[in-house]
Amino acid sequence: MDLVAGIDAGTQSLKVLVYDPAKRSVVASASAALELDSAADGSREQRPADWVAALYSCFAAITPSVRSRIAALAVSGQQHGFVPLDAAGEVLAPAKLWCDTSTAAECTQIMDAAGGTAQTIDLAGNPILTGYTASKLPWTRTHRPDAYARLATILLPHDYLNFVLTGERFCEYGDASGTGWLDVRTRTWSSELLRATDPERDLADCLPPIAPPEAMFDIAPAAAKSFGLPATVKVAVGGGDNMMAAIGTGCVVPGRLAMSLGTSGTLFAYSDTPVVDPEGAWAAFCSSTGGWLPLICTMNCTVVTEQVADAFDFSTRFGDGHLRTTPPGADGLVMLPFLNGERTPDLPHGKGVLAGLDTTNMTPAHLYRAAMEGATYSLKYGYDAFVRAGMQFDRIVLTGGGSNSAAWRQLVADVFGLPVDVPTQSEGAAFGAALQALWALGHARGDEASIADIAERHVALDPQLSARPEPARTPAYATAYARFLRYLDAVTPLQRG
Repeated sequence: MDLVAGIDAGTQSLKVLVYDPAKRSVVASASAALELDSAADGSREQRPADWVAALYSCFAAITPSVRSRIAALAVSGQQHGFVPLDAAGEVLAPAKLWCDTSTAAECTQIMDAAGGTAQTIDLAGNPILTGYTASKLPWTRTHRPDAYARLATILLPHDYLNFVLTGERFCEYGDASGTGWLDVRTRTWSSELLRATDPERDLADCLPPIAPPEAMFDIAPAAAKSFGLPATVKVAVGGGDNMMAAIGTGCVVPGRLAMSLGTSGTLFAYSDTPVVDPEGAWAAFCSSTGGWLPLICTMNCTVVTEQVADAFDFSTRFGDGHLRTTPPGADGLVMLPFLNGERTPDLPHGKGVLAGLDTTNMTPAHLYRAAMEGATYSLKYGYDAFVRAGMQFDRIVLTGGGSNSAAWRQLVADVFGLPVDVPTQSEGAAFGAALQALWALGHARGDEASIADIAERHVALDPQLSARPEPARTPAYATAYARFLRYLDAVTPLQRG
C-alpha cells in the first residue's frame, strides 16, 4: 500500500514523517537539528544548504523498504523567510527568517510608500509586519547589494525545498499570503505593494507562479536518487507550517480553533471567506486548502521556557514539576516574554521584562511558571481580538512541542476557559503535510474526497491528553492576566520609543 510523507522545516529542526493511510499510523519519522545565526541587530538567519543536508540526514535514517513505498510527499516550512536565487537557481545569501527583526524600519518605509498602514491593509488585507518577507527586500538592497543585483527569484523556505525536490519554482496561496504582497481577498499579487517595496524594479518578475492547492509535481530524477526515493514520487504544493498544522489538527472547517505551542505561538481558525481586520489585529492569511486562515502569531513561546530552563540548568522535561509547586499567577511574578521582539502585541523592538520580584517568588520554579504564563497570556491577548470581532469557539486543538506538557495543556484550558484536545499525531505540521500529499494524490487519481473528508478520517484526538478548565483556578488566572496587561500597557510606550 502507498505511503505518504510530510516534511516540516522549522526553525530548530527539520522533521520527516511517513504515514500509512491504510493503517492510519506513522510508520517512520526522523529529525535533524538546525542552527540559527543570530546578531545583535535582530537578524535571524539560516543557510538553505543546511535544510537540504538535514533532509538528506532524515531520509537516510528511514529504512529503504519504507522509502520505496512513498508515493507522494509535501513540505511544510517556517513562514515569511526570504531565499534569494539567481537565474541559475543558486542561493545568493543566507535566508532571513520569520523571527528576524532587523527589518522593522523597512516595514514602515513600505507602508509609508503605500499610503500608510490603513491603506496597506486595504490593498492586501494585512499590514507589513516585522518578519514578513516584503521587508527583507529593501534590507537586502541596502545591506547585500551584490545579492540584490543578481536576484532572479524570491522563494520562501518551503518553496526552496520544493525547488530542490522538483527543480520547479512555484509557490502556493497560504505561504504566499505571509509575504505581505498577496491581496488575500483576490489571491493576486498587489502591484501597488510591490512598487512600494521596490520602485526601481518590477518585483513581480521575481515571484514564482502560484500553484493551486491540488497541484502535484514530479520529483526530479536527481533528487529521487539523492534522497533514496522512488522516481515516481509526486510532490504536492505543501505550505507554511501554520497552514499545514491547520490540516494536521483538522482545522479545515469553520468553528475550530487551533493553537500551536512551538518556538513561536500561533492561534488560527479556518474560514470560508476572507477575515480581514481593519486595524490589523491578526494576520488575514489564506489557507493552503482553498479557504482562509485568520491567525495570531507570537514570536516567543517554547523558546522562553527553554531559555529559563537552560539558565537554571534543568530540562524542560521536568518543567511540569515546577508548575505543580507554584500557584497560578506565580505569586505576583510577571514575565513579558519578548525575547525575540514581538508581533502580538506589535513590539518588534520589544525586550523581555520581569516584574513583581520579591523574596518569595525569586526562584527557578516561579520564573519557569512566569515564562509559561507569559507566553500563554500573549496568545490570550491575540485571542481576545478574535472574540471582539465576533468569532466563537467551543474548544482548542493543541499542537507543537508545548502540547507535550500536561501542565501547559491545563494552563491553556484554565486561562482560555475552553476544553483542550490534542491530536494523537503531535507533529501537526509534518502530519498535515502528509495529509495534503494524500489528498492531492487521491485527487490526481480521481478521488473526489475533500481535504475536510481526509482530515475527518485521519485526524484523531487522544482522550488521555485532553484538559478541561478547572473553575477553582479561574479567578487567580483572571487576576494574573489582568496584571500582565497592566504591565504591558506600562511598558509598551518605552518599547515603541
